[in-house]
Amino acid sequence: MTDSLMSTYARLPVTFAKGEGALLWDENGKEYVDAISGIAVCSLGHANADIAKAIADQASTLVHTSNLYGIAHQQALGDELTRLSGMDKAFFANSGAEANEAAIKLARLHGNNQGIEEPQIVVMDNSFHGRTMATLTATGNAKVHAGFAPLVQGFIRVPYGDLDAIKALAERKDVVAVLVEPVQGEGGVNIPPADYLPGIRQLCDENNWLMMLDEIQTGMSRTGKLFAFQHYGITPDVMTLAKALGNGMPIGACLANDKAAELFAPGNHGTTFGGTPLACRVGLEVCRLMTEDKLWERAEELGNAFVAGFENALKDVDGIDNIRGQGLMIGIQLNKSCGPLVAQALEQGMLINVTADNVIRLLPPIVMTDQQVQELIEKLSTLISDFLS
Repeated sequence: MTDSLMSTYARLPVTFAKGEGALLWDENGKEYVDAISGIAVCSLGHANADIAKAIADQASTLVHTSNLYGIAHQQALGDELTRLSGMDKAFFANSGAEANEAAIKLARLHGNNQGIEEPQIVVMDNSFHGRTMATLTATGNAKVHAGFAPLVQGFIRVPYGDLDAIKALAERKDVVAVLVEPVQGEGGVNIPPADYLPGIRQLCDENNWLMMLDEIQTGMSRTGKLFAFQHYGITPDVMTLAKALGNGMPIGACLANDKAAELFAPGNHGTTFGGTPLACRVGLEVCRLMTEDKLWERAEELGNAFVAGFENALKDVDGIDNIRGQGLMIGIQLNKSCGPLVAQALEQGMLINVTADNVIRLLPPIVMTDQQVQELIEKLSTLISDFLS
């Protein structure tokens, strides 16, 4: 039978039928441990009972009305996210790319309001911000750009982690914002120097730029704080969220602070499906579950266990360049390409990811048990050792 789906994914040969916590089962009943959480989405695990109840209750009450009218759960989720983040206002969309589009539009409004006709946003090499035309242009990956010229104008690219490269742009009169990931996920789990984000905050303050953080992957407890910027004692002007905010329910959010929070006026931006009663009801439940038990502390604990466990298991293995992590964003960098490990791990009942060609990326759910962590460390370390031998 002809496949009716466009060839946008090189899918692995498996289809999952059900899940529970950190585990998935395929159509044949084979069990897998999910170490990527649907790419940092299902942080609270699959088939979470509280999330399922929230979906069912809301779906039986009200799913959609549109943003022509007030939406109580949207207001409540906006109140909660601004309270938790210390920011002022929120706009809700359906995805991370849409949240980043909103951030880019805020930056351009900020520039145009100052009379800057062609405002420029500073973005980073090896970044990933989405696949819409503006967000793929902001993304620092030539493979993502290929075939889609002409790209959107208005971006200046500099090396990630290099504060001096951003400082060198301070004399320009057309720069209006800096868009950066606190930890680069798709780029290879790249963790910047400790002074990097505080340094960007200072530069933005000095130059009237917006500091815009893409926390789509790092946000919602993944790095050991509810939001990654909280590691540094700073607050951004704009922050984007998605992924774990819905634990599988599509939702994105663009939060803005202070002057950035006042930029949008009616007609400047909008969405048909963003911020529905259903999506926001789930977002509220995610926030409740994460904050009641301070799950970011569990993420830090598990992340430390993973890094220590892999360092110990692989300490005598040649070909390991680096093992790094922040919370439950873990990267194991090899000295050669390791894409085949994804399929090999799948055969052994493990879902992993390889990014930047030679980095094994793990994004485990926060609900993973200690036993599952140890079993994954043992099985994956053996697989890596065999691959490098």
